[in-house]
Amino acid sequence: MRYFLSSGEASGELAATLIAQAIRGIDPQAEFEGIGAARMRDAGVALWRDHSGWASMGPLAAIPRIPKLLLTMFVTAGHIVRSKPDIVILVDFGAFNVRLAKRLRAIGYKGPILDIFPPATWLDRERTARDVSAVAMPLTAFAHQRDFYRSHDLPIAYFGHPLASQYTMRAARPTPPAAGGTVALLPGSRRGELRYHAPALFAAFRELRARRPQLRGVIGAADDRGEAFLRECAQREGVGDVTFARGTLPAIADADAAWVASGTAVLECALSGVPAVALYIISPALVQHARRVYSGKYVTLPNLVLDREVVPELLQDAATPHALAQAMDAVLAEPQRQYEEFAALREALGPPDALEKIAGFAVQLAKERVPC
Repeated sequence: MRYFLSSGEASGELAATLIAQAIRGIDPQAEFEGIGAARMRDAGVALWRDHSGWASMGPLAAIPRIPKLLLTMFVTAGHIVRSKPDIVILVDFGAFNVRLAKRLRAIGYKGPILDIFPPATWLDRERTARDVSAVAMPLTAFAHQRDFYRSHDLPIAYFGHPLASQYTMRAARPTPPAAGGTVALLPGSRRGELRYHAPALFAAFRELRARRPQLRGVIGAADDRGEAFLRECAQREGVGDVTFARGTLPAIADADAAWVASGTAVLECALSGVPAVALYIISPALVQHARRVYSGKYVTLPNLVLDREVVPELLQDAATPHALAQAMDAVLAEPQRQYEEFAALREALGPPDALEKIAGFAVQLAKERVPC
């Protein structure tokens, strides 16, 4: 059978790649096409469009991209209707993917559409939930969103988080020496994230190294563009004697803890058993918008899932180099505190076979070809 996968940024592409691989385990002859980047291409997905550069930090930053994304959405919808895949699988990136689903229905696509990680997970927006349910079968990774949809008698599938079983939690490590330790610096993948986070993290690393003169640093870059920016920024900020790694897992492989931009990478650290300090900084122009649309206590996934602060969150003005250094120093001094919470997080994310069940659900929908 033929599957069309649509992702719009690195975290969605990671999930889409894992889902495609799990589908291939059930349907060895599966053919994949879709919207993604290098990770999906390397996994054998024929790229219809490359999404590199699509992701942005907030609606203001997205405005210049809207015309191109709308054109891509219209062209993609036409392509799908003509090529008639057995199922369309949308992964996150709701601003684009929900519109794509609506357009597909409007121009006559009758096949199943599966929306994995539907939008507004933590916002409890009934209108958004109804919009998604009208054009696709939502499939959430979180029990909270499942319960919200069901409270409004809306269809939704839930099997747990597809990433939960993909990471092995390492054995607890001893507390690093007071003068040393290894920290990973994971500033994110979007251009805006790198611009705001890298200088703060490099300054924090310098301050922490003044306290811990044998401290080592590993900088995680998402791609070539990100690595080039980070190398230049490290040189400008006077950060020497650090190494670079491509992606989250290589960066945290030998780290005692990590500074990490809030997002999927925090979850990857937690599932791998690596203590973390989360940060997120956006432009002042976006702060008011963010406060209007979200008033929750937390933004970091482990904290959201467990409804308590497992990973320290330093956001906006709180994410000063001094505060970041202080928080990391405390984590390095008592790494077992977070480690003990990570087992509870893994359990809260659902059963360990979630990925296989999600893949099986997608294959069954494709076989039945019932619109949803």
